[in-house]
Amino acid sequence: MKKLSVLFLVLSLVLSVGSLALGQGVLKVATEAGFMPFEYVDAETGALLGFDMDLIREIGNVLGLEVQIDNIAWDGLIPALLNGNYDCLIAGITITDERKEAVDFSEPYFESVLTVVAKTGGGISSLDDLAGKIVAVQINTTGDFTASDLYDAGDVKGVSRFDTVADAMQAVIIGAADAVVIDLPVAEAYLEANPSAPLNHSGPVSDNEFYGIAVNKNNKDLLEKINGALATLKAQGIYDAIYQKWFGGM
Repeated sequence: MKKLSVLFLVLSLVLSVGSLALGQGVLKVATEAGFMPFEYVDAETGALLGFDMDLIREIGNVLGLEVQIDNIAWDGLIPALLNGNYDCLIAGITITDERKEAVDFSEPYFESVLTVVAKTGGGISSLDDLAGKIVAVQINTTGDFTASDLYDAGDVKGVSRFDTVADAMQAVIIGAADAVVIDLPVAEAYLEANPSAPLNHSGPVSDNEFYGIAVNKNNKDLLEKINGALATLKAQGIYDAIYQKWFGGM
């Protein structure tokens, strides 16, 4: 999902963490809850819900830790981790070589792929169809990275960046952009939650990508524990139950 900026790479080199956030019996987690169905805020209760939220809470159960999750701005996630404010990040973060220069990642816990969302009947069904078009994206996601590469190559007219998926989708609905490039599960969740939206997605349009839980490079012990907890959840069938809860109907 998210694309690491050069600023985060610089921070990874210059920030020294004196003490990590893991406290007595508490796992401090940060997310950016604008990526349904992985993490989002329930409109009625204000609770943080989603696949990632269920998964990290179950990881906490395995480790015998209380899980405290903060919803913060995406651009603040990695700096907060590097500063030791949090023990880990879970936010639909795609594992990339660039990101691995700044943080460590757990074993992959989810496999995703990009799609193109456009107006129904608009004739856009692939990345090639974006030639000469304006593409909307959620800022600093792999969709943003892919659209930026297309723009740099002269294959798209422009890239419009938004803070949330909903804003990017709305730009297409009102005609301010021609299409959104976004993770397929997120597109499916948005369209299911907004059945009247005059949009459809084109299915997979890229190579698969893998999400991981980000941990400070100075916290190898926690990384090992998280990987062990993921393995336990898969062996016990709990991971599959969480997956079916959020994606079984898709």
